[in-house]
Amino acid sequence: MTAPASTQTVDLVARFPDSVTADTRPGFSGFIVKKENLVEVATAIRDEFGFDLLSSVTGVDYLAENMMEVVYHVHRTTGGPGLVFKTQVERVDPVEVPSLYSVWVGADFQEREAWDLLGIKFTGHPDLRRILMWEGFEGHPLRKDYKEGFFEEETKPFKSRWPDGHHNYVEFKNPYRDNLIFPEGFDPDNYTPKNEDDLYFSLERSSMKKAEGDLNTDHIVVNMGPHHPSTHGVLRVAVELNGETITSLKPVMGYLHRNHEKIGERNTYLQIMPYTDRLDYFNSMANNFGYAIAVEKLMNIPVAERAEYIRVIMAELSRIQNHFIFIGMLINDLGSMYTPSLYAFEERELILDIFEAVSGARMMCNYFRFGGVVRDIPADVLQKIKDLVFDRLPAKIDEMERFLNENEVLVGRLKGVHVLNAEEAIRHSVTGPVLRAAGVPYDLRRADPYSVYDRFDFDVAVRHNGDMYDNYLIRFDEMRQSLRILEQALKQIPEGPINSQKPQYQVRVPAGESYGRIESPKGELAYYLVSNGKPNPYRYHVRAPSFINLTAVETMCKGVKIADFVALLAMFDIVMGEVDR
Repeated sequence: MTAPASTQTVDLVARFPDSVTADTRPGFSGFIVKKENLVEVATAIRDEFGFDLLSSVTGVDYLAENMMEVVYHVHRTTGGPGLVFKTQVERVDPVEVPSLYSVWVGADFQEREAWDLLGIKFTGHPDLRRILMWEGFEGHPLRKDYKEGFFEEETKPFKSRWPDGHHNYVEFKNPYRDNLIFPEGFDPDNYTPKNEDDLYFSLERSSMKKAEGDLNTDHIVVNMGPHHPSTHGVLRVAVELNGETITSLKPVMGYLHRNHEKIGERNTYLQIMPYTDRLDYFNSMANNFGYAIAVEKLMNIPVAERAEYIRVIMAELSRIQNHFIFIGMLINDLGSMYTPSLYAFEERELILDIFEAVSGARMMCNYFRFGGVVRDIPADVLQKIKDLVFDRLPAKIDEMERFLNENEVLVGRLKGVHVLNAEEAIRHSVTGPVLRAAGVPYDLRRADPYSVYDRFDFDVAVRHNGDMYDNYLIRFDEMRQSLRILEQALKQIPEGPINSQKPQYQVRVPAGESYGRIESPKGELAYYLVSNGKPNPYRYHVRAPSFINLTAVETMCKGVKIADFVALLAMFDIVMGEVDR
């Protein structure tokens, strides 16, 4: 794949001299666009400059400057570095910015999130409702002047707990009912949702027209979840049905939301690392990887070469165990008995043995550090990894393929059932295996290489039918490519230190911004950081692939039978810790 020219050649200022300026703040980059020209400039960025993939949309509350900033990261699916553009508005109520939904549909959920948590109103958005907080929530919790009921101090370490080690439970200071901030006049005992109808009216039931001769039947709404076992946690989906056919649906999320980003902005940079484990809790190694890259960009430090190889080894082992579980749980969702799931979990347990040996934990690994990793791989564990990579895992992948891939029931349920085509996937900002199964060979390990991935010979797994069967098969393709990477990494890994920095207890980074992204097993995982030079990030945002991929779930499911909904949702391989954060 040939990468396009650097974004330095993209001169938006020359193209729009009256509406675009360069961001000249020290440590910052990109372009600042006047609010009034935002849609025009964004359309040109997509159509004239070729940035067809909207990666991230988020906001930053600059309280002292009385300013709100909306930050957009866009990329080309042909590869290469990205482009950053921003718009800045006065911090007044309401803070209004034009929606870019008409340019990139992938802005849908991300703009709703910025409205929910920061109070930025995107004019022209077709369905601007809260998305993570409940309908009666008071305020916008990511604003810098927001104080929650349990508020103690702005940043950690809290003075009450350091340096003497004393602590108290803040709940004792905030008895039940005092730990939440309710709207004026709100009575929780007599609460009934006022905006629940907004969800149902956002479905298409009121606008559905019957063709001449159709039976006069009612469309019904069925709530799948939040306790349905196939919704992968606590996702609720309001599905409108005409008989057994889905005519419209809306995902409802936030049941697991704990404002991960607010916690991150209160924590020090180092304290955030174990919190990243709890996003996609199947892939804590990948979560650590993306966050470490973002901070290392801010600090402008190298990574020890041996640690780079260790990081790749852990990330690819994580990808393999993730895809094993995807296959096992997909078969389970389709109604099979437990045998495929047991096969999958057996291999996962062996990989988790490796994670436990190097990090001390099986799932919440907290293994990466800025400049490297926290400890080396013991010699006996390295041999276990080699045994898995060169012998056991290739044989087990072959065995699962023989066991499943020609099963007529499995093939009948998956083959020919449309998921997304290339245009739909790109328009909705979908990344990861679902995008590649639609025929788009976009993989950050090749499209915008990080770490030492450019040293390895491997292919980007891609399939072209865009149906459920290709989405299933591409996981086998990706596991085989991960094994190719692992074989090379294990042969090439050099001796040497496992961190370029001294032991880390506190980290200060220069003022500025950074965007670190990796190819996680579920798609593009990225972290956007803004530093003001203090030990805690001023802004910490997670670009979660599980959350953004769900933007396409309505397009994907409209017109299919309700029996296929469970399998279609499974294709995104979502984890609710990452969706809700």
